[in-house]
Amino acid sequence: MGIAIQKQNIQDFITQQWVILFGIKIIKNENDWLLGPFGSSKGIGINFINQLAKNEQLVRDDNKKNKGIITSISQLNLAPKELSRLSKNVIDFYENTSHYDFDLKVKWNPIFYGFGVVLRLLFSNRIEQLNVPLQNIKDSKSLQSEIIHLVDATSRKVKSTIWLRTFRTTGEVVYSGVYETCIIHSGQTCIKAIFPLPNGNATVILSPSVGRNGELILTSSGRKLGDSGFYFLLNDSKGNLWAKFIKSFKDELVVSSNNESITAVQTLTLYGLRVLQFKYFIEKSDDISI
Repeated sequence: MGIAIQKQNIQDFITQQWVILFGIKIIKNENDWLLGPFGSSKGIGINFINQLAKNEQLVRDDNKKNKGIITSISQLNLAPKELSRLSKNVIDFYENTSHYDFDLKVKWNPIFYGFGVVLRLLFSNRIEQLNVPLQNIKDSKSLQSEIIHLVDATSRKVKSTIWLRTFRTTGEVVYSGVYETCIIHSGQTCIKAIFPLPNGNATVILSPSVGRNGELILTSSGRKLGDSGFYFLLNDSKGNLWAKFIKSFKDELVVSSNNESITAVQTLTLYGLRVLQFKYFIEKSDDISI
């Protein structure tokens, strides 16, 4: 059995040892679809972005125009009928995310509120990651959204796309994630969101489909490793790679457009019970010239 890295915070060691005990050891070159960058034991947040650029010998592209979560919607390999039905506004949002502003409403299921408190106290504030608001937000709370591209210094080709979301009023990091596409075992192309954690990451793989009204539906609802879903990955003290697939945890994101406005509703469930719901109100920025 593997042993988690010992020189770190005790709560990180315990959670990583849990992944080792209940997960499986995997071989890196046989699981490229799942791999992504890991965080350090000294916090995530902005520091992770600088460290990733250094580790991968990349440079930050400071051009603020025309940056999307994905370069082209064609990367999702949707069926032609689905692609033709997909809202043009939703496509523009994914391809030009830097052009948009966000407001957020959050609603917790009271049953899981204590979990949110523990997450914040033990992890979120310290590592500057997954800072989900504890209160149910009834009025919109503005988010600062930034798409950061790390590029090859010579070719200027984008190698990593990071979506950094912070609260405007406090500067507190809500999420700092690397976004890319991957092909899961079924052959389907999915969106992969990688959230660095100490000595590992939390990875959400979302399977895309298009609804009747042109909405993009992203779901992580697989049943086994190799499916869409929620994964923890980490390196142990000997450099072995471990993965834990969380079958009971599901994520659904529905991105729709109505009268030029875009709404995204994200629902997280555990064993079929709603844990938390985010509702994003997305509007094109007044100034997209910079």
